[in-house]
Amino acid sequence: MGGKTALGLLGKSHYLEFSPQNCVLFGGEKEKIPAWFQQYKWPMKLHYYSTAFLPPELGMTDHEVNGFSIKISSAARAMMECLYLAPEKQELKECYELMEGLNNLRPNLVQELLTTCSSIKVKRLFLYMATKAGHPWLPFIDQEKISLGTGKRQLAQNGVYVPEFMITIPKDLFNDEL
Repeated sequence: MGGKTALGLLGKSHYLEFSPQNCVLFGGEKEKIPAWFQQYKWPMKLHYYSTAFLPPELGMTDHEVNGFSIKISSAARAMMECLYLAPEKQELKECYELMEGLNNLRPNLVQELLTTCSSIKVKRLFLYMATKAGHPWLPFIDQEKISLGTGKRQLAQNGVYVPEFMITIPKDLFNDEL
């Protein structure tokens, strides 16, 4: 499990859900979900994303559910998965609200994830949001070792351009009144 689902299981979700309506799953670029899994009548809607923007095992953790141990994304990886889905399938404002709660990430893992991440958008958004949130672990990240690519990225029409990270974001994400 990944993205917002993993953050919820780790107790890092921003809004309390009494009954999860959605379950976000990430798999490797060439991985497919078995037919029996897709056809099963789950009590929630499954959203599966097959991608290779992060190494498959990096940032995964074991989580105990009903006596079973399952692999889920760590908080740092799950946050990057949320940003990978933004802004089309995950609201940027909600991503920032989730990022605000991640004040105790392990800098070594964040560094490794950001260094190996192949998505320029994810890296720029992650660093922008961590900077905006003023996280205490951020000074321990060597940003010189993280490739932010070249060229501007526009994530919102009529937004605000942030030159440090070369991204155009929604005005409400830039303003302090979030």
